[in-house]
Amino acid sequence: MARITVENTALIVAVEGLDKLWALKSRLEIPLANVRGATHDPGIIRDRKGLRAPGTHLPGVITAGTWHHEGERIFWDVRNPEKAIVIELADERYTRLIVEVDNPRAVVTLIEQATTR
Repeated sequence: MARITVENTALIVAVEGLDKLWALKSRLEIPLANVRGATHDPGIIRDRKGLRAPGTHLPGVITAGTWHHEGERIFWDVRNPEKAIVIELADERYTRLIVEVDNPRAVVTLIEQATTR
């Protein structure tokens, strides 16, 4: 699971618990200017993921790490798809962040409000 906060002009994604090990990342910091938006998308887990490099995938258990699909680099950290959100990025290493959060609707609202300031 990830904890998402906004600090000054950056979106902070802190990967928590053992997910740090599975995703091989503990923190991502993205300038708000490069965040295009966020959506709650429980169905995203069924999408093709592409090539894992590096990361962990145990179907029905966890999808975590960096994936390459159709020319995009996507960061995943999802165990429970019902809590998955998709964060669209521009001019960043990753084109999307797909992460599980505790309260998807609240986090999407936080991101949307922070990017429209």
